[in-house]
Amino acid sequence: MVETGHFALVLAFALSLVQALVPLFGARINSQKMMAVGGPVAVTGFALTALSFAALATAYATSDFSVANVWDNSHSLQPLIYKITGTWGNHEGSMLLWVLILSFFGALVAAFGSNLPATLRANVLAVQGAIGATFLLFILATSNPFARLNPAPIEGRDLNPILQDLGLAIHPPLLYLGYVGFSICFSFSVAALIEGRIDASWARWVRPWTLVAWMFLTGGIAMGSYWAYYELGWGGFWFWDPVENASFMPWLAGTALLHSAIVMEKRSALK
Repeated sequence: MVETGHFALVLAFALSLVQALVPLFGARINSQKMMAVGGPVAVTGFALTALSFAALATAYATSDFSVANVWDNSHSLQPLIYKITGTWGNHEGSMLLWVLILSFFGALVAAFGSNLPATLRANVLAVQGAIGATFLLFILATSNPFARLNPAPIEGRDLNPILQDLGLAIHPPLLYLGYVGFSICFSFSVAALIEGRIDASWARWVRPWTLVAWMFLTGGIAMGSYWAYYELGWGGFWFWDPVENASFMPWLAGTALLHSAIVMEKRSALK
């Protein structure tokens, strides 16, 4: 299963390159067939990334300590919930969760973006594919979550005690759905710049995606504040530390983007 997950990640990287290049070139030469490639490739790439993530989660759930990542962040006596949340309680696993959500939003555009103009949809998927390819290359080159240990240790080193909390099951996924969700807004923006068209129609198309990402980021920040309050004992829900500010700044930018999209859509202003 571990090798399957690694191979799926390699295939996802290859497909992300196809997604980044073929629809973009198709939009340039107005080829409907090439632009149509982006949708199925995005969905398939998401499925492969999900398979890879499931393989890592399975390794955690079954305490497969032949995987270095599992050995370094899990223990056979941990409750199952903490084994599973340990999947993203580390650098390599959190990066895999990042690209999973990134590909998920690309797949959503592919599945539910039929109302978009063909060229805009193709360019959005191409930009999203380019972002995905960058992160997948980074994971494969420097942060492989499936690296093996030989011989396999008998027991793991355990997850950081601070992370053995239900907050880890809720806070990072919510925060990533917000963080990474804004990548689709970025893709819409770059696609609009490529086409040279930013108007009320574009604002109407990008607003729902902005709102979804903003809602998830808001929930993630709120959950993180509560988690830090009862787990770290800071004496308050907000301490203005760098971690909190790193999530608050994108929230401010997302709020401004959401407001601007609404104004542009309703009043045709801020072009």
